[in-house]
Amino acid sequence: MTRYIFITGGVASSLGKGIASAALGALLQARGYSVKLRKLDPYLNVDPGTMSPYQHGEVFVTEDGTETDLDLGHYERFTDVNSSVEDNITTGQIYNKVIERERRGDYLGGTVQIIPHVTDQIKEFILNNNKDVDFCLCEIGGTVGDIEGLPFFEAIRQLGNELPSSRTCFVHLTLVPYIAAAGEVKTKPTQHSVKELRSIGIQPDILVCRSEREINSSEINKIAIFCNVSQNSVIQAPDVDTIYTTPKVYMQNGFDNQVLASMNIKRVPKINLRKWNKVVNSINNPKSEVNIAVVGKYIGLKDAYKSLTEALTHGGIANKVKVNIHWLDSEAIKNKNDLRGLKKMNGILVPGGFGKRGVEGKILAINYARINKIPYFGICFGMQLAVIETARNQAGVKGASSSEFSKRKNSVIGLMTEWEKDQKKFTRDDESDYGGTMRLGSYPAILKSNSLVSSIYKSKNIQERHRHRYEVNINYKSNLEKFGLKFTGLSPDGLLTEAVELEGHPWFIGVQFHPELKSRPFSPHPLFASFVKASIDNKK
Repeated sequence: MTRYIFITGGVASSLGKGIASAALGALLQARGYSVKLRKLDPYLNVDPGTMSPYQHGEVFVTEDGTETDLDLGHYERFTDVNSSVEDNITTGQIYNKVIERERRGDYLGGTVQIIPHVTDQIKEFILNNNKDVDFCLCEIGGTVGDIEGLPFFEAIRQLGNELPSSRTCFVHLTLVPYIAAAGEVKTKPTQHSVKELRSIGIQPDILVCRSEREINSSEINKIAIFCNVSQNSVIQAPDVDTIYTTPKVYMQNGFDNQVLASMNIKRVPKINLRKWNKVVNSINNPKSEVNIAVVGKYIGLKDAYKSLTEALTHGGIANKVKVNIHWLDSEAIKNKNDLRGLKKMNGILVPGGFGKRGVEGKILAINYARINKIPYFGICFGMQLAVIETARNQAGVKGASSSEFSKRKNSVIGLMTEWEKDQKKFTRDDESDYGGTMRLGSYPAILKSNSLVSSIYKSKNIQERHRHRYEVNINYKSNLEKFGLKFTGLSPDGLLTEAVELEGHPWFIGVQFHPELKSRPFSPHPLFASFVKASIDNKK
C-alpha cells in the first residue's frame, strides 16, 4: 500500500524543495522503506530539453532517455534510485495528452475542461505504477499562488480527499526571512503562504521553514498557531555547509518522524545514517585541497552545471580532498593572455554545451592543458572541442570545426543523422524539431584494451548516459591517431566515438557521454575519482 507525500513551496522559489524531497526520501530509506520521487512542473514546455540553462538550470537525463528537471538529479544522488519517464511531467505534457484524447474521441463529445480532465490526467500520472514502493514523494514545482500551478494543487487536493488520510501527507516549504535591520526573523510570509494554500483547500500537515538563522520557540509557536499545525510539525531547515548534511539535520529536527506520525505509523523502524555520516565526515575533514577550473559559458548560473559540480565533489570524497571549483567564462577568453588564471589550476574541465558562443575560449583552454601537461577532462562538447583542437593545431586540418556553427564540408564534428538503440533506428536531419531529437539516455560503449579509460573503469564494456546531436566524424580517426589522440571508446558498431585520450599526457580524456549524471556521493563515478586524483598528483 503506497503512501503519498506531496511537497509544495511558498513565499519564494529556489528554497530547496528538491533537496528537501530528496533528503526526506533518503531518511525514509534509512528506516528501511522503499521510495520513489516524482516532480510535477507547471510550465507549458513539454520538457526542459529546449530551455536555456539560464532559465531552468541543467537538463538532467535519465537512463531511459528522458530530459527532466534538475531536481531528479538530486533524487537519484540522495536515494540511488534511477528515475524514468514516469517521474517528471509538465503542463505541456499534460495538455498534450488531454488534447490527444479529445482528438481520438475518448471524451465522447463532452466538453473538455481543467476539472475534471486535466486534473484527472495529473492524478493518473501521480498514481501510476507505484504499487511496489512504500512511499511516493511528489514535488510540485513553482510556488503556491502561481496561476499555472493551480491544476496541480487542485489534483493533489482531490487525492487528499480520495485516499485514506493515513496514506497522504502534505508538506509545505516556506521562507522565514531574517531582517537584519530589525534583528529578527519574520513569520508573516509563512503565514500568508499557508493562508494561500488553505484558500485552495489544502491544509499542510507539516511546515518546513527555511531560514539562515535559528527560529526560536516563540516564533515556532506563532507559526503553529496561525498556520493551524502543531509545534512539532514546524520543522526548521537552516542553511548548511553541504547539501549532504541535510538528511541528518532534518532527522535531528524531527522531519521524518513527524511525516510518519501524520500517517499514523506507530511502529517506526530505527534509522541508520552511517553512510551519510561517512560522506559528511569526508567532506568536512579533507586531507588536502585541489583546484580545478571549469571552463564554460553558463557560469552565471551554477545550477546549469549542478550534476557536474556534485560529481566533482564526489571525486573529492573518493580521494579525501576538498575540490575547489574555479569558474572561467569561456566567452572572456580571447587570447592566451586570458589564460593566466590557469597557471594555479591542478586540473581543467570543459563541460557539455551547445552553440558557437565561447567555443574559441574553450579551445584555447584545451590547448593550454595539452601543452602544459595539466590533467584535462572533456565532457560531450568538451570532447568534441578537444578533437577540433588536435585537428587544427597538430594534424593541420585547416578550419577544423563543427557543422553546428560552420558550413565547411566534411566537418570534424558533424550532425548525427542515424543511430540505433534497442534494435530500433532513429533518424534526424537539419529540419527536425529540436525537442527530444538528440541521442538521449543510456547507450553501450566498447573501450579499447590497455587504454587509460578502460583501466579506470576496470572493464571494456560500459553503459553511460548521452545527450547530444553532433558526433565526431569517424573518417578523421586514423589521421588524428597519428598525432597521439587515440580513439579508445567506440559504439558497438564502431561508428560513433565515445572516448578519446591523448598519448603521452598524464591525464587527458574526452568522453561523448555525461558521466556526471551517474555519480553518487556513496559511489563516485570512476572517471571523476580518477580525474581528481590526477589533479592531486599534478600538485606534486
